[in-house]
Amino acid sequence: MPLNSQPEAALLAALGGRCIVLIGMMGSGKTSVGRPLARRLGLDFVDADAEIEAAYCMTIPEIFAQHGEPYFRHIEQRVLARLFAEGPRVVATGGGAFMSAETRARIAEKGLSIWLKADFDVLVRRVRSRANRPLLQTPDPDDALRRLIDDRYPLYALADVTVVSTDGSHEVAAAETMQALMSHLNVHPVP
Repeated sequence: MPLNSQPEAALLAALGGRCIVLIGMMGSGKTSVGRPLARRLGLDFVDADAEIEAAYCMTIPEIFAQHGEPYFRHIEQRVLARLFAEGPRVVATGGGAFMSAETRARIAEKGLSIWLKADFDVLVRRVRSRANRPLLQTPDPDDALRRLIDDRYPLYALADVTVVSTDGSHEVAAAETMQALMSHLNVHPVP
């Protein structure tokens, strides 16, 4: 799909230079939906966790293990502030980023937030076998995931846009996300 096609151009104009910021639980599809969404819009895609790992030369689990979650959240805020300041792009945040009032305020100022909302069963299927989820490294990861959902979903619900994340194609999910953005921004391109 060409960058200058009518819906994409109208959506970019309505964004007014803001970032599209994907929020949601681990496994909700922020990266897998963010990449094709960015491609459709001709924007760069950035995974905040990957940026943190590159900047600190450590994996997220290593940062958690060596420095703890509060330290990780602090550097996450710094990296996100830098990413938002670099201009319009699609940014996939870590699952806990939106829990910070400071980060939510920065997203509201510099971006438009989209919650990729996934049911527990979808999340479990996607994250169960991955060892790179420090908050699930417990004797009962399913219970830990349920508690995270209970804690986070009320704040995720503050996002500008909510898109239900299912087990469908990433391209279809990106198209649905774009439609939800257009609806939120009241973008109706001329046919």
